[in-house]
Amino acid sequence: MNVPQIVSGQALLGEELALRPVDIVIEQGLITAIEENLRAPQIWICPAFFNAHTHLADTVAMDCGSTGDLVSMVTPPDGLKHRLLAAASHTELVGAMRASITGMISAGTFGCADFREGGRSGVRALREAAECLDFLPVIFGREGGEEDADGLGISSTRDVAGVEQQVCATRKAGKRIAFHAGERDKDDVDAALSFEPDLLIHMTHATKKQLRECADKEIPIAVCPRSNWVLGVTASARCPPLQLMLDLGCTVMLGTDNVMFVPPDMFSEMSFVSTVYRLDPKTIIRSAVTGSQFTGSPFFIRKGERAAFFTLDPSHSALAFSRDPAASIVKRAPYNAIGNNVFNL
Repeated sequence: MNVPQIVSGQALLGEELALRPVDIVIEQGLITAIEENLRAPQIWICPAFFNAHTHLADTVAMDCGSTGDLVSMVTPPDGLKHRLLAAASHTELVGAMRASITGMISAGTFGCADFREGGRSGVRALREAAECLDFLPVIFGREGGEEDADGLGISSTRDVAGVEQQVCATRKAGKRIAFHAGERDKDDVDAALSFEPDLLIHMTHATKKQLRECADKEIPIAVCPRSNWVLGVTASARCPPLQLMLDLGCTVMLGTDNVMFVPPDMFSEMSFVSTVYRLDPKTIIRSAVTGSQFTGSPFFIRKGERAAFFTLDPSHSALAFSRDPAASIVKRAPYNAIGNNVFNL
């Protein structure tokens, strides 16, 4: 017999993230009702985060040479990360990725879009790492791994040979295409746009014209600001041009990029974006959730959707004095305030 689960509190509802005192009714993993409850406890209910760009296997290279530049660190095939990945055993890779995933879950992130090196065996390693965990990895494979993955993840078009053939084969298989573009400069963006991908990563130095094309073609952009700053491809709030992306109508998703030098922590990423780029808190939370559309059921709290949210109890910290829960979640929510995770695969 299915017994409904009820979670009560102050919930950020829908894509609007409207704060309402409610009872959320869950049956067989779905939200079947959201009912107003003016007596709901002062527990904050936030939609789960989705990290829109990771390289989880880089956990094996954590903080190794993190002061290097983009080319020497991460450019295939001979960047430092690629050499370290090649030297790691299957067991090491699985254990490292699983450790990062469990940390993400404990901090309210229930899925990610991962660029996975290592071909087909690399894709299998990530699936093994996520096995039996309440976590949804959307995997963009490389080096043949796209055959077993959810799609194809391409580095800059200038770094990879035979892009046309790879894209054609992936499209024929009905899978998604994602490109790194505009990270170092704007010169590889037009080539990436010509393939009309399902996702573009970075767009740090994209022009207004290029961003308008993303908006017109409804190509979402996963931005990774902390990574861009660490790797020295920006030192300005103008890059990536987050406000311009939003003004033009682009769909902006938040990611953390390589675990090698940036932890896959969406709270820290949101706080950084708030401090440096000064976006509205709800806009930032929305960007931290929107990538979940790649799972087939977005994590926003709505009737009829999968239950995917976490709770925060502000009563045991200074959060109890918050006048704006959305702003406090973005700027100052501590991990130890996270209570129940509600997630149904």
